Amino acid sequence: MSQAARPAPRSLAEALRARDDASLSALLRSRPDLITPVPTDLTQLATRAGTRASVLRALERLDRFALQTAEALAVAPEPASYATLLGLMAGDAADESVTAALPRAVATLREQALVWGDDKRMRLVRTARELLAPAPQHPSPTGLGPSVQEATSGMSPGRIQEIVTTAGLPSTHDAVSAVAALTALFGHRKKMAKLLAGAPDAALDVLHRLVWGPPYGQVTADPAAHLRWLLDRGLLLPTTPGTVVLPREVALHLREGRAHRAPEPLPPAVEPAAAHSPQVVDATAAGQAYTALATVEELQKDWDEGGPGVLRAGGLSVRDLKRTAVALDVSEPVAAFWVELAYAAGLIASDGEADERYAATPGYDEWLERPAAERWTRLAEAWLAGTRTPGLVGGRDAKDRTLSALGPGLDRSAAAEVRHRVLTLLAGLPTGTAPDTGSVLDRLGWERPLRGPRQEGGEEDLRSRLARWTLSEAELLGITGRGALSAQGRALLGAPAPAPAPVAEDPAGPGAKLPVHHHAPGPAPALLSPAERAAATAAAARVLAPLLPEPLDHVLLQADLTAVAPGPLQRPLADTLDVLADVESKGGATVYRFTPASVRRALDAGRTASDLHAFLTEHSRTPVPQPLAYLIDDVARKHGHLRVGAASAYVRCDDDALLNEILADKRAAGLRLRRLAPTVLAAQSDPAALLEGLRALGFAPAAESAEGDVLIARAHAHRTPPRTAPEPVPDGPPPPDATLLAAAIRAIRAGDLAATAPRKPAGSETGTGSRAPLAGGELPRTSSAETLATMQAAVLTGESLWIGYVNAEGSASQRVIAPVRVEGGFVTAYDHTADEVRTYPLHRITGVAELAED
Repeated sequence: MSQAARPAPRSLAEALRARDDASLSALLRSRPDLITPVPTDLTQLATRAGTRASVLRALERLDRFALQTAEALAVAPEPASYATLLGLMAGDAADESVTAALPRAVATLREQALVWGDDKRMRLVRTARELLAPAPQHPSPTGLGPSVQEATSGMSPGRIQEIVTTAGLPSTHDAVSAVAALTALFGHRKKMAKLLAGAPDAALDVLHRLVWGPPYGQVTADPAAHLRWLLDRGLLLPTTPGTVVLPREVALHLREGRAHRAPEPLPPAVEPAAAHSPQVVDATAAGQAYTALATVEELQKDWDEGGPGVLRAGGLSVRDLKRTAVALDVSEPVAAFWVELAYAAGLIASDGEADERYAATPGYDEWLERPAAERWTRLAEAWLAGTRTPGLVGGRDAKDRTLSALGPGLDRSAAAEVRHRVLTLLAGLPTGTAPDTGSVLDRLGWERPLRGPRQEGGEEDLRSRLARWTLSEAELLGITGRGALSAQGRALLGAPAPAPAPVAEDPAGPGAKLPVHHHAPGPAPALLSPAERAAATAAAARVLAPLLPEPLDHVLLQADLTAVAPGPLQRPLADTLDVLADVESKGGATVYRFTPASVRRALDAGRTASDLHAFLTEHSRTPVPQPLAYLIDDVARKHGHLRVGAASAYVRCDDDALLNEILADKRAAGLRLRRLAPTVLAAQSDPAALLEGLRALGFAPAAESAEGDVLIARAHAHRTPPRTAPEPVPDGPPPPDATLLAAAIRAIRAGDLAATAPRKPAGSETGTGSRAPLAGGELPRTSSAETLATMQAAVLTGESLWIGYVNAEGSASQRVIAPVRVEGGFVTAYDHTADEVRTYPLHRITGVAELAED
């Protein structure tokens, strides 16, 4: 039967049954919750597509114009023709942009199974109509009220006849025809214009105040004359005592046929805010990418011997976050971002011990060994795909508890989708163009209007805040530079590079105009497959690698006991310098300062004075200043002259005069020292406290072992057991891949074939006696003997049968089979449902029925 000759579907299930596989695939891809689990047939698929939760999820993913189209259908008569819908959307003036965009919106609603039926009889899914249609409990988003028929449902027939007569219509014999006549009057443009021409000005003012909603108003028991004029003609209808409503038909006349005050058929343009040369953008982003790597490494160094403790409820305390922010020299919100980023990338985690603390994971050491560009892509990938939201740190959850960094409650399932979409919008601009933030937020609001609309005078919705955080975090991470998407950011998305913006680097004057860029409407493109994602990540690393500075193998020593690193240093050099000197300032160049304490730290780590002289000579492009050489020799000469060991603790020294000096120092009273021998002092404190106490007095003691050897004090790097990065929280079921879609559609089609296959009338030609007809979805029931006989007969005739089958897990299904062999309590048959030959135990077959000839 041709498409034109096919009868109009009577239900959503019939409409789905008429679709081809490509159309069903599009439906299941856009609404993956419909195949979780896979429905048994198309009737069950239609039922699931009409459930409240599924419809709400589908409505939330509509763009504003598609949603406006659904809202218009909810206030249209059911079923509605395409012409009626066009009139509601485009109005009497037939807005051309609305007319051009409406077919796409209707196709979207049909594809997502929110609308079914042909253009002459379109129906909105009942649940969607209930959600979007006007009601006293929840007014319609269109601002329209109930129809005349709905508003007069509780009115007495006599009162309806009075209204009809006063409105200038002839009286009728019953209330139904009277309501129909009144509805026809209100829908007739010329007759309504003539009726309103005689209305008092005050009455027209009332109508204009109610026309765009809300359509309800209050009246007293004795209304004013202009209100009485409206009530007598049905232009206002009473709903409850003291409340009146503007009928939908009257409002549509006053609106010139439009259901919406401002239809939005086209998405808002993403406005450019500034244009820069692509080279400047890429260089700025690459510099920030290197800073991101250095910041994460600095965080790990700060936590290398064991980071802050884990709160009982999980996460960092406010004090620990402040301390980390000071160590990184950033604000607390930015520190929370870096901490969360390292956690999302699997570089830090809790150690799980009794005194639980945060520390680097073994994966951090592996990460350090990778090239810089690959380390950056690991961070960028973790951020782009993650759902943890650092911007929420410091806020409150639903139970009014503070949200802490690394703590629970920071996952937002929409985060990954918003980040990807914001960057995709940036990728649509010419290279080097930074967007206006407000236009990005407006565009996101158009694409997902139901995902938390911005409240009047209230806080921004979550998607808007996620978008703002995305723009700032992408800049911190080096995905964008000066607000524009960088080359490595574009490669990370797998987006092609558009043409550069045809504007100067700095537009002349504040009034200079930048080109406006419109994007095709519709949702964001699908996320990349794993293979495409890996290719995009590798491409981003290749783009970024030449832009990162090469690590240096030298510093510049200065006479003021400082060393200047004019760029990033190679890791062995940087690690040694971190021990030998203290970082004084950071920036384009890092300044290190040598102090007695820092030199002693290097000696404690096992370096000798000659090692330090050789190290500085090898890695300095300038001669080693004499003050620095004297500092090293002076500290080394004193280092280890005093020896501290365990007695409880003791101090020994070959120079008894030095011990006398210590005993005479009043500051040493707290150590409670006493002389045991001319070269030995004993203390009641432990060796570590004694070491720190003597160093505070200005001495340079060294710890020794039980054998009298000097102990080398190396920093102990604390690592957690192997940990995996936190899994993102999905925003509903994941989109199915092509393989799953094909298998699901095949199973649904097969199940539908079994459920809808025509059966012979009960008892006909089988000699099985009369049986009651089966209800839809009910399994056939026959005795074991009857089942066996029917199967054996089908083997001889080659006919197909309809069976009910219960598997080992107790799941029942209907199948259409063609028996090939029956023996040993099993039937071997070609299963039309599975499209393969299978063997079924006869005792699991609930019953059998023959199929009709046609």
